[in-house]
Amino acid sequence: MAIETNQIVSIEYEVRDGNKVVDSNVGRAPLVFMFGKGQIISGLENGIKNMAIGEKADVLVKAEDAYGTYNAEAKQELPREQFAGLDLELGMTLYGQGEDGGTVQVVVSEIKDDSVVIDFNHPLAGKDLMFTVTINNVRDASAEEAMTGIPAENKPSSSGCCGTGGGSGCGCH
Repeated sequence: MAIETNQIVSIEYEVRDGNKVVDSNVGRAPLVFMFGKGQIISGLENGIKNMAIGEKADVLVKAEDAYGTYNAEAKQELPREQFAGLDLELGMTLYGQGEDGGTVQVVVSEIKDDSVVIDFNHPLAGKDLMFTVTINNVRDASAEEAMTGIPAENKPSSSGCCGTGGGSGCGCH
């Protein structure tokens, strides 16, 4: 039976670029997401839609359905003094603030005497990726999960008196 939009899916995965493992949650907490909401890359979501609980498969995700094609123009050369205090290395990942105020990840692609070239492409852009995926669980979303798009497993744990077993004096029952 196909996984349906708004269902909560739990997977274990390993992703490889060629023979190199670039990410994995094997032996750790599963990745939990709401299906059909763009919370994982589209190619992986499409590749698992007909899988069942307990099923394991290899899913090849083409670059355009993963992190996009590589854009050679997505580079910028900046004065080296903007990186003062950093021990720069080729391939190093840096985080900065984008024009919209969000976090931007860049990679140091060239270090010159007076400048540094940074690459705004995702490190896996332009790469076809092989995912080995096991479907741990598929369940219907609760009303709250359907409304918020956030699986219960991904919500921050509650803090305060109720989270500490404070009892009825805290308004917890």
